[in-house]
Amino acid sequence: MKLSGLLTRMDPNLPGVTGIARVDRRTDALLRRVGPGDVAVLDQVDIDRATADALIQAEVAGVVNASPSISGRFPNLGPAMVVGAGIVLIDSVGIEALRIIKEGMRVRLHEGVVYAQERELAKGVRHTEETVADLMVEAKAGMSAQLEAFSANTIEFLRRERTLILDGIGVPDLRATVRHRQVLVVAPGPGHLDELKALRRYIAEHRPVLIAVGTAADTMYARGYRPDVIVGDPDRIATDTLCCGAEVVIPAAMDGHAPGLERIQDLGIGAVTFPASGNAEDLALLLADTHGASLVVTIGFQATLAEFLDRGRSGSNPSTFLTRLKLGARLVDGTALATLHPSRVSTTAVGLLLLAALLAVVIALAVSGLGGTYLDWLRDTWTGFLSWIRGTFT
Repeated sequence: MKLSGLLTRMDPNLPGVTGIARVDRRTDALLRRVGPGDVAVLDQVDIDRATADALIQAEVAGVVNASPSISGRFPNLGPAMVVGAGIVLIDSVGIEALRIIKEGMRVRLHEGVVYAQERELAKGVRHTEETVADLMVEAKAGMSAQLEAFSANTIEFLRRERTLILDGIGVPDLRATVRHRQVLVVAPGPGHLDELKALRRYIAEHRPVLIAVGTAADTMYARGYRPDVIVGDPDRIATDTLCCGAEVVIPAAMDGHAPGLERIQDLGIGAVTFPASGNAEDLALLLADTHGASLVVTIGFQATLAEFLDRGRSGSNPSTFLTRLKLGARLVDGTALATLHPSRVSTTAVGLLLLAALLAVVIALAVSGLGGTYLDWLRDTWTGFLSWIRGTFT
């Protein structure tokens, strides 16, 4: 009998966490396949926040990393998120583990060891919140080196794509009218759903152009918003969302390769490619800027220094910095806007609603011939309601 067949029956009395192994050196491809209860087996130095968030959303049972999840180059945010979510993280098992652990195997994780039943497949370091915290303290010393590398890479990036950043050459045209309009760009960062809820009043009042980045398009569509533009890999976006009528812009490598283009063609959806070395969030901002947006509001974007370094995994992605610098004062963080533009019911609306209800009661009493005591009661009730409204909403 084949080994893979034997591994489908795991002894429930053995200690540890069990799950079906999903194995891939390409993290993006792996994240498209993992699901609840799976064990993700990958090879990624410095697990970043975006990867961790995708693993958490997929509800994996464990993560086995062939490389160090925290290399010490900079304090990356992913491992703390994974461990904090109760997911088992085994680190530095070696690249050979990706050959030994087969796709679809049922594996067991216990005390830093990957087992098939009682047979040891790979061994590494089991991380806890304490071990991650200790490594993060040491990693902070690597931030200065990362900033130096970032400076050098920024100069190189400008040499390579200065016409894109400075002049917008290469930015595709859009059917949506963006010039002189406000634009809301939603990325799939942590907390983007809460930020989207907080800005519902802003969206209703200002009707901004809606640009969704990657899987944030699914979030928007599920909340009843139809994105005007979707920027990202179509392979990671639901079919219903892709077919909602939005323009699809696919980030492409400099050699023209565009992941997900084949799926778009199969669905019969028109799409344009955007060849550039920047990530999808930066390309969405460049679209809004080049097409003349008056204001660009962002949701799900990272803002702190640690998050900025974490985004590029190597901490050396200059397009993020340069893109935001180019937009300048027109770029507004969605969290700040929600604070200044709260979604609450106005005093006037509440008052008019109550007034309409009371007037209906008064008319009904007048028609029925009742009055006197009832009208006095209504007058006193109305006065009390006004006092309550002033105290609650002002």
